[in-house]
Amino acid sequence: MQLPRPFLIGVGGAFLSLQLIFLANMCYLYGTAFHDSARYSAMHVLYVDYDQGPIGESVVGAYNLLQGPSIVTLEQHSASEYPTEHDVQQAVRKGQYWGAIYARANASMHLAAAVTSSDAAQAYNRSQALQYYWKGARYASYATGVYSQLAELVETTAAVYAQTHGTTLLSIASNITDPAIAATLLLPVGGTATDLAPMGQGVRFYYNTVSMVMTILPQFFFLMALNGLSTQWNLFSRLSPRQNLLLRLAISLIYTFIAALVMSGYIWAFRETWSVTGSQFALTWMAIWLAMHLHFLFIDFATAFIPPQFLPFFMLTWIILNVSSSISPFELSAGFYRVGYALPAHELYEVLLQIWTNGCNPFLYRALPILWSEWLVALGLFFVGMRHRCRVVSASLPSPVTSPGFSDKNSMVSLR
Repeated sequence: MQLPRPFLIGVGGAFLSLQLIFLANMCYLYGTAFHDSARYSAMHVLYVDYDQGPIGESVVGAYNLLQGPSIVTLEQHSASEYPTEHDVQQAVRKGQYWGAIYARANASMHLAAAVTSSDAAQAYNRSQALQYYWKGARYASYATGVYSQLAELVETTAAVYAQTHGTTLLSIASNITDPAIAATLLLPVGGTATDLAPMGQGVRFYYNTVSMVMTILPQFFFLMALNGLSTQWNLFSRLSPRQNLLLRLAISLIYTFIAALVMSGYIWAFRETWSVTGSQFALTWMAIWLAMHLHFLFIDFATAFIPPQFLPFFMLTWIILNVSSSISPFELSAGFYRVGYALPAHELYEVLLQIWTNGCNPFLYRALPILWSEWLVALGLFFVGMRHRCRVVSASLPSPVTSPGFSDKNSMVSLR
């Protein structure tokens, strides 16, 4: 049996086009993390030296040893720019830096006193020499990398201090056989870590990855069912365009309202020890509802114009573009990935972080205007799509047939 040539051409076209669309999308997605470990230097951390002594100098020496493309950039500022330790903390809270470290005031003086007196050595706490901050909630996997590098910087600082000032410290020690003094000489410098936005639950890695897909896919599946039922019951022809538009809009609002509640519900159900409140739940629900309704309107417009056989191409691309915009910080990707600022998933994640961290991700000035602007554009496109659907259905209906005896003058004469 010989297969029809159009069939073979169609199968071959689908075969090739699917391979190309998956290749293009996955190359785009993989590109977000391509050589990202060599771009950590684009992530800046703040350093302030309140000590003005050997320990503060050792931090800079340690960074000079570690400095490289895979190490966060240490940006040193004077104590006059950040007069208090609270100012350093706020710089991280406000998103100006990925983390911060500072040498405490008089840290070197306290260390010197600890090796000259047994009582001072017993009271000395090496972990108080340095303090560093980071935000665990902001892109959790990458925030962990920032924390690890700051911890490594503290360890290297201790080694640099021992190498450059260890002899001096030993020379002023009153009694190196004293256990407390000996312990201080062995480990003179340490640090205290503080996570300003802790998020320790295991599912935190899903928030900016799989969860962003879940704001899109339910809308597509429901629209497929809605379009099928609307066609089956001839709603586009039985109802006026205005009635169709209002009905579809009401359904979209109710469906996405419930879908957003369901998504917020399973996020909360698996929060473990994450300390979030009821008001944060409500805000999360509203933010997800806005994003879901935006996607619903946009996908509804797309399904009005894109033939069914090409919808998978569109949906795959739309999902990959959105997930790519939220999966990793833009600092670690090639510059053109910053087009993701215009995608709903990135801005939704920014809004959710602001809600979940009690204001430690202050980018609402950008995220909310973008989301609402896109919702307005999607609403306009939705109107265009509904108008197109009704016109197509109206054009496909047969013209009304009138009786020749009443519409044609010649026919009337002949009947006589």
